Amino acid sequence: MDGVIVIDKPAGITSAQVVAAVKRCLKGTKVGHTGTLDPAATGVLVCTVGAATRLSRFFLAAPKTYRATCRLGEETDTQDAEGQVTATRPVTVNEARVRAAAARFEGRLTQVPPVFSALKHRGVPLYRLARDGKPVTKPPRPVTVYRLEVLSVDLPEVVLEVECSAGTYVRTLCADLGAALECGGHLTALRRTACAGFALEEALSLAELEDLGRQGRIAERIIDMNAALRQMPKVTASPPLAQRIAHGGRLTAADIAPPAGKGPLKVLDRRQRLLAVVTFDPGTQRYDYACVMPHPTVT
Repeated sequence: MDGVIVIDKPAGITSAQVVAAVKRCLKGTKVGHTGTLDPAATGVLVCTVGAATRLSRFFLAAPKTYRATCRLGEETDTQDAEGQVTATRPVTVNEARVRAAAARFEGRLTQVPPVFSALKHRGVPLYRLARDGKPVTKPPRPVTVYRLEVLSVDLPEVVLEVECSAGTYVRTLCADLGAALECGGHLTALRRTACAGFALEEALSLAELEDLGRQGRIAERIIDMNAALRQMPKVTASPPLAQRIAHGGRLTAADIAPPAGKGPLKVLDRRQRLLAVVTFDPGTQRYDYACVMPHPTVT
C-alpha cells in the first residue's frame, strides 16, 4: 500500500507515537509523517505510507491551518500552557483592540523561534538545552500568515484561526499578540484543522484506524499518491515516455511543455498513477527529477 492516510492526532501523545500506531496497523509497512504536532496539540497529521514517504517534502512545505486559543495576561517560558508562568499583567484591552492588533499579524512576518522547540543547535534540540538551563535563541526567520481571523473574544481568552506557511509557530504568534497588547499572552490550546489540502473531515481517529485494521480495511482510507498531491499541476505521459521516466531517463521541454509556474509538476501514466515529480530548469530546458516512483509496469 502506497499513499497517504490522514490521522486526527489526539492530545497527550507525540507525532512519532501516532506514526508507530499506524505502522502497527499496517503490519510494519514504512510510515512517516509530514509536520510535527506538539504532544498537547491535536488535529490533522498527514502520514505517508510505503513509497509515498518519498513525497514527504511536498507536504511539509505546504500551508497549514490551525484553531488556537490564546490566554492574555500571562506569559510562560514555553509560550504555551506546558511551561511555567514567568509574568502576569492585567488585561485592560477590549475586543476592538484585540481585533486591531491581530490584523497587524497578517502577511509576511519575522518570528524568533521559541527556545523550547525541536529546532537544533549544534545537533541538540533547543528544548533540551533550555531544560538544562542553557537556552539558545535562534535568529528571526521569515514566515507568512495568510489569514488570521479572530473567531471569538471572551477575555482573557481569544480564539484565533490561523492559516500560515510551514515553519510558523502559532504559540509565538500568541506571545507576540500578547506583547503587542502590552499584557502578555500564551497558547492554551491548538488544533490543526488542515494541512496540505487535507482537512479534519478526512481524518481518522486512532480508534477508527485500529478498527479498520482489525477488519482488514485500512486500504479503503489510503489516498493514492496522485490524489494526495492534489494541489500540484499534472501532465499525463504517453506509454513510451512513461517507460523512459520509470527508468529516470532525461526529460526536456520537447517531451513535456514547460509549466507556467516554477513549482514541481507531477507526471502520471495513462492509468493516472504517479510516475514522478519533476521541476523544470529554464536555463537548460531540462527537467530535474524530485523523485521517481516504483511501478512494476507502466502504461
